[in-house]
Amino acid sequence: MKANLECIPCFLRQALRAAKLSNIDDGTKETMLREVMHALLNENWRKTPPELAHVAHRVVRKYARGDPYARIKKESNDIALSLYPKLKKIVDNSEDPLYTAVKLAIAGNIIDFGALESFDLEDTINRVLTQKLRYNDYPLFVSKLKTASSILYFADNAGEIVFDRLLIETIRCIKNYRITFVVKAGPIINDATIEDAKYVGLENVVDEFRFITNGEVGVERNSPEVKKWIEEHDVVISKGQGNYEGLSEFRGIFYMLMVKCPVVARDVQAVVGDVVLLYR
Repeated sequence: MKANLECIPCFLRQALRAAKLSNIDDGTKETMLREVMHALLNENWRKTPPELAHVAHRVVRKYARGDPYARIKKESNDIALSLYPKLKKIVDNSEDPLYTAVKLAIAGNIIDFGALESFDLEDTINRVLTQKLRYNDYPLFVSKLKTASSILYFADNAGEIVFDRLLIETIRCIKNYRITFVVKAGPIINDATIEDAKYVGLENVVDEFRFITNGEVGVERNSPEVKKWIEEHDVVISKGQGNYEGLSEFRGIFYMLMVKCPVVARDVQAVVGDVVLLYR
């Protein structure tokens, strides 16, 4: 998916929010924001949104004091972990545990400080559990899992990965798949890193971790290497908007996301607020 003009002010908003979280002074914030704008002006705006976001956040990291979102990410992980026993009971007591775990995984995608500044997690969980999917390729998902032996899972955000853990545990009740879990190679907004994944216990339920870039280390989502990862696995799951934006030129992927911005809504032919399980 190529970036839209509406993405540019969004990158600036993200940079300013990160600067506020870093507690840098107003003069430094202005310097940083001007540098972000200059960097974006010198980029091809037809790249994918994640590629352009990396340009903006590379500048942010230069001025930030450590990871601006470190506290928020830990809080998100802790809140989600506190909900895990309740979520596990919901899955175990449902008529179709896998379908319920899928919907909960999508509900967890609301934990997104790139697209949103505030949200009500428990209200979102309750709403999504009763909400119809805008696209529902669940029957195909079940069918492909029956014959698969390997799964590639692109994670999105801290906190959300607790919901991903529950889905993976539920999937493992079907068969002992070889599961590869993809996280960010370094901090960017509240995206999940290997530290977050280990903190929430994912190292106990997946077989391997791989890494996509935060703009400095790791590989880009639309790279030939990632395409090879996709081809090496029988089922590919992509969580969230950023992964949809970066992976949508490839085929054979199950996208699980909550639509949170009009640009993604138009591309996926949905509306903001829709929940999606789409195979492309």
